[in-house]
Amino acid sequence: MAARAEEGPRAQQPQDTHGTWAQQLLGQLGSAGRDPRRVVGWLARTVRADVCLQDAHGSLLAGERLPLDGAVLDRLLSGRISSAALDADGRRIRLVGIRHPGQAPAAVLAVARPEPFDRRTTEILHGTASVLELLLRERELTESAHRLRRASADLRLAILQLLMVEDVVSARRVAAGLWPGLLEHDTVRVYVVESAPERRDALADACVDATRGQALVVRCPAVDGHVIVVGPAPAAGDRLRSVLDGRADTFLGGSLRQRLARTATAYGQAVSALAVARFRPDRSAVYATRTHPERLLDPAGLRAWSAGVLRPLDTLPHHTRAELLATTRLGLDFTAVSAAKVLGVSRNTVRARMDRVEALLGADFSDLTTRAAARLALNNEAAHGSYDGDGTTVRPAARAGLGGLLGSAAPRLWARDLLARLDGDGRDLRGTLRAWIAAGANAERAARDLGVHAQTVREHVRAAEPVLERQLLAGGNDLYEVVLAHLATGALTAPALGGTNAHQADSPVHG
Repeated sequence: MAARAEEGPRAQQPQDTHGTWAQQLLGQLGSAGRDPRRVVGWLARTVRADVCLQDAHGSLLAGERLPLDGAVLDRLLSGRISSAALDADGRRIRLVGIRHPGQAPAAVLAVARPEPFDRRTTEILHGTASVLELLLRERELTESAHRLRRASADLRLAILQLLMVEDVVSARRVAAGLWPGLLEHDTVRVYVVESAPERRDALADACVDATRGQALVVRCPAVDGHVIVVGPAPAAGDRLRSVLDGRADTFLGGSLRQRLARTATAYGQAVSALAVARFRPDRSAVYATRTHPERLLDPAGLRAWSAGVLRPLDTLPHHTRAELLATTRLGLDFTAVSAAKVLGVSRNTVRARMDRVEALLGADFSDLTTRAAARLALNNEAAHGSYDGDGTTVRPAARAGLGGLLGSAAPRLWARDLLARLDGDGRDLRGTLRAWIAAGANAERAARDLGVHAQTVREHVRAAEPVLERQLLAGGNDLYEVVLAHLATGALTAPALGGTNAHQADSPVHG
């Protein structure tokens, strides 16, 4: 094999007098796509040759593999020569290094044919190399931008996950490098924007534009169609509503303003508000627009009861306790799989943490009323802070159990009014819903108890959702509120939860 190397930078080629090949080359960059493979295919047809485009590591980028001299390739890729001409097996081979400005060649274009390379063929070769240089540079920049966007998205998700487990210090530390001042406020609102999964990327970009970089925008790791927005700025909600314009199947749910450490609570509120938004003409709702049972309960009594329920966890180290409670709050609102995705851990980890809390509390989380009661205690502590391990922070003279708290006038009236909405339907929605809750939200078990088909149970529960303006089949906050309403009216019995209230009728006896 004979080789002739062309030293130094490539000399400028003379203009083609005919110009047809140049027009054809530029035509490869039209609407059909800016693909190096398309350009290499055009070159092979135009000069009637075998063409190979490979990167600096020897990977084939386009064309077909050609046997090339390793020593010549090394000289090309090191930048010592810019092109070379070889004769091998009765064929003429030309190699051209494709480099980025100021860098060694990132790829090599090789053309092999039996005929000699005349001036026109050489010009076409070098012209094509210049176009490929631009396309490969464009591809590299696109891939770099994609990697940057992916890294940025991963960081935003990491910040959200830290907030979800109440690690505000670490969340602020991570955010400070890329988004200075983003989490400098002590309170935030959380919003969830929903669209079709295939339109979520565009929706997320629209949320970033609408909030002008003053909010944390995260593609929800648990629900494909959701975008989570943590907005410290007061105007974030108004700006996000503009995203709904022109998007008929897009909905917005927002939370109350919460402390940063209560981001998980705010997220649950936003998901709950999103369920209401689906039934509203403006397709948006805020959690604060309706009455919630915990606001109607005696504050001192609720805190005392919550302290008693959660006291078995006081022996744990602070970090472990906070991690278990944050995981359990999410696990009660969502499935273990969804909670795991939001927190960035495995579903087995979520289940193990919840099993540990369940054992410490002496609770049975398979029972829906128990889950509702435990969640009420967890959210109350999240709202008002933890208590002293010996229980001296809040020790009222009389401690009402959960049945007593819910049985007072205000929550009982709220519950009667809420469930009375179901009576306007000719079907027994109220009876079906009570049986479904008692069966742990299991339609088959409820159907056996009622003597009807399981599909009838599901249809009745689904029909109750718009009447109550609450999402029931998906679980979470809305369902727990309806469970508490049944406890308040006496339609269901308050669960045995809260070891410090052993003298109450709804509390277990501990030896």
